[in-house]
Amino acid sequence: MATAILALNAGSSSVKFTLFHQEPGAGARRIAHGELEGLPAHPHFRATGADGAVLVDRTWPAAAAEGEDPHDGPVAGLLDWVASHLGDVPLLGVGHRVVHGGGEFAAPIRITPDILARLEALTPLAPLHQPASLGPIRALLALRPDLPQVACFDTAFHHTLPAIATRLPLPASYGARGVRRYGFHGLSYEYIASTLPGLSPRLAAGRTIVAHLGNGASLCALAAGRSIETTMGFSVLDGLVMGTRCGQIDPGVLLYMMRAEGLDAAGIEAVLYHQAGLLGLSGVSSDMRDLQDRAAGDEAARAALEMFTYRLAQQAGAMIPVLGGLDGLVFTAGIGEHDAAIRQAACARLSWLGVRLDPAANEAHAAVISTPDSTVEVRVIPTDEESMIRRHVVATLTSPQAGAGIMPAGNVKGKERT
Repeated sequence: MATAILALNAGSSSVKFTLFHQEPGAGARRIAHGELEGLPAHPHFRATGADGAVLVDRTWPAAAAEGEDPHDGPVAGLLDWVASHLGDVPLLGVGHRVVHGGGEFAAPIRITPDILARLEALTPLAPLHQPASLGPIRALLALRPDLPQVACFDTAFHHTLPAIATRLPLPASYGARGVRRYGFHGLSYEYIASTLPGLSPRLAAGRTIVAHLGNGASLCALAAGRSIETTMGFSVLDGLVMGTRCGQIDPGVLLYMMRAEGLDAAGIEAVLYHQAGLLGLSGVSSDMRDLQDRAAGDEAARAALEMFTYRLAQQAGAMIPVLGGLDGLVFTAGIGEHDAAIRQAACARLSWLGVRLDPAANEAHAAVISTPDSTVEVRVIPTDEESMIRRHVVATLTSPQAGAGIMPAGNVKGKERT
């Protein structure tokens, strides 16, 4: 019997979704995707079909009552539209990208009120992102408590990090409270790792750095497909320069902000998350395309682009001793998949490794953009977090081992999962 799966990816003011249709023996296919945006003030719902045709375009009033969850009305409208669009095809379940699973959740898990409460308890680890991740879950539990929901964690793929890579050099009491390195973008890295055996057995079995480059950006070191190091750590602020996030920064700068400028936690948070990165460096934009258009006549825009590729190469280089060498480099996500100039600049900084780029292949966004004599195989692989979520929903709802991804109670110190 044909079924459908809905994959949701919630942000602070939007919920992106993809609707999949699947039949036994025929695999799955996308039949719609879209976004609920403008939350909470101006909810707007737009969906398109697999052919790009607009299926729905409508708005909702803002949350009416003080304290009302801004997801309630829009999510109810989305669910009604999905039911109408599917007709007689049943919705098997809903999968959610949840930013933080802490040290406890090492694999996707079916959501219950108890699981939701435990995920809410992780909010101090990701105060800007976790509430947004959980809003649609809470709304659907109230609307359709019988509808299976599965949480898919951006941190779970990194549970294979060795313990030394998860620790922070702080008093042990911080580690006991969950202050450690987690890593993020896990669904994207998991998808890339799942494609490598079919695309390049050498990289699947070898030492590969994956560069997830978008408005949020990070690197992941894969050893035989397992994450052993990543640039994001305790939060999504760490590592590479991003659109509006700072990336790696000296903690002394934060002390300066407090003492010299009198900023409190909210003020520092606003700078680091929303005013830094490419936007802060350039003073004009967080959009890579805009900066490249300006670069010829704007020194600040050029400096921002240079910092982006400098930090990328610097932190990729730091992963090579951890991997014990490098066989492959994979670019993915919006910038990684579509920006030939950034790929060229990053690879030029890594030429000392024997990285040799084929200019024509790079400009064409080919699957392999390195030359045959390149020591390091360089690839462009489109990521697909929604497909990863769909796979996890199917596996979780049909496997007797569903829920086995919970680490033992109290284990928040980052022991690796084997």
